[in-house]
Amino acid sequence: MDVHALSLDRPTADFTMDAAMSEDEVVAALLAGWNAVDPAADLLVTGEMGIGNTTSAAAIAAALFGGAADEWTGRGTGVDDDGLAVKTRVVAEGLARHSDVLDDPLQVLRCLGGRELAAMAGAIARARHLRIPVILDGFICSAAAATLEMAVTGALDHCVAGHVSAEAAHGKVLKNLGKEPLLALDMRLGEGSGAALAIGVLKGAVACHSGMSTFAEAGVSDG
Repeated sequence: MDVHALSLDRPTADFTMDAAMSEDEVVAALLAGWNAVDPAADLLVTGEMGIGNTTSAAAIAAALFGGAADEWTGRGTGVDDDGLAVKTRVVAEGLARHSDVLDDPLQVLRCLGGRELAAMAGAIARARHLRIPVILDGFICSAAAATLEMAVTGALDHCVAGHVSAEAAHGKVLKNLGKEPLLALDMRLGEGSGAALAIGVLKGAVACHSGMSTFAEAGVSDG
């Protein structure tokens, strides 16, 4: 497992006031993810650690798929009703502030996302280029990935959804992407944990598909 710090001393801008990242900043984050992928890898699982990034993910999902802010904004790490109301208002304000770019998925990523979301998008794109399969993690990872699919149809054909998290909007994102989650365990930790659990499921499926004997090979009687 590799951990990549992304300009921790320079927070992204308040997206209710300005674009979260400049063009140079989003390109740098995309490249950080792109360059983090080992060309010799046979599988990529992306995860993130961040504060407030379910808010960014909700704003991105609403921008990409439409609907009101409250349809996409959830409790994240467990905010109370007042906190949820603030999150929802922030998402709505961000969508209104950047309404002129909502038809451009990569501009949505720049204006409403964070460096960690852009880096995951870059890593997923590089994996596509290298023909490396990807297991998507939770809501934040899936929102980042969605910017690629909405920009170029088929951009996520190398991806499977590792799980559906407890964040209600995650299932809606996966449905819009046409991804059926492998696991549904009400997890909300992030950090790649749900996708990592799904590795065992996929390894078992591959082993059964490629290693199980046919009836003839196993000597099973037709009778």
